[in-house]
Amino acid sequence: MRPFKMLIFAIVLSLTSMLYAQAPSDAQIQGEVQHALDNKRFANVQAAVQDGVVTLSGNVGLYSAKEDADKKVHHLKDVRAVRNAIEVSGGGETMNDSQLRDKLAKGLAYDRVGYGTTTFNNIEIGVQNGVVTLRGTVYGPPDKDSALSLVENTPGVRDVIDELEVAPVSPNDDRIRIAEARAIYGYPALNRYALDPAKTIRITVVNGHVVLNGVVDSKGDKDIAGIRANSVPGVFSVTNNLLIAGQPPEK
Repeated sequence: MRPFKMLIFAIVLSLTSMLYAQAPSDAQIQGEVQHALDNKRFANVQAAVQDGVVTLSGNVGLYSAKEDADKKVHHLKDVRAVRNAIEVSGGGETMNDSQLRDKLAKGLAYDRVGYGTTTFNNIEIGVQNGVVTLRGTVYGPPDKDSALSLVENTPGVRDVIDELEVAPVSPNDDRIRIAEARAIYGYPALNRYALDPAKTIRITVVNGHVVLNGVVDSKGDKDIAGIRANSVPGVFSVTNNLLIAGQPPEK
């Protein structure tokens, strides 16, 4: 048995040597990384490689460029891990958090208008020191992807925290969404809220539970919207989060 064990040991040793011989050097990986980042968007990005681990540093103008650099390097087969220390300069645009939030809110309000799902998306935006947090519920994955892309490509955004939830696929929920839109926007006193996507009553539906969000002109409009939403057959519950213009949120 001893000669057999020695043969196995020799084979393992040989295979290990072959693997180490075939493993690319850090210099080779460095060349692969530089080739992957050969784009003017990454002109100020530097990469250091140690034991197959790539550390990215420097700066880019948009958060999307930081994400793209990370993805490009991660996709290289010889890279073991990536540490992304790239800073986002803001694209030369200076805005405070309030201004940035207003800009994002306007962009997201009109995002994907024409696809028929805008009314069924409710996205809440938080901004702190250029770090944007997105919360809420959207109709489908394309709505989420589009919202994230819009934010990531907005100058001034330094980081993005994604807490958006996608409503589960449900034919019954789809039926309720359409019925809710007809019940609310078909009512004469409320149909004006369907004219501007930035001022619409947003209707989210998850497993038969309906939530209304947005801003209306009066308490009467809020109450009517709630009554109309509750009138739809098959709805398990209605949460009326509508705010009244010029008034603080109800506690």
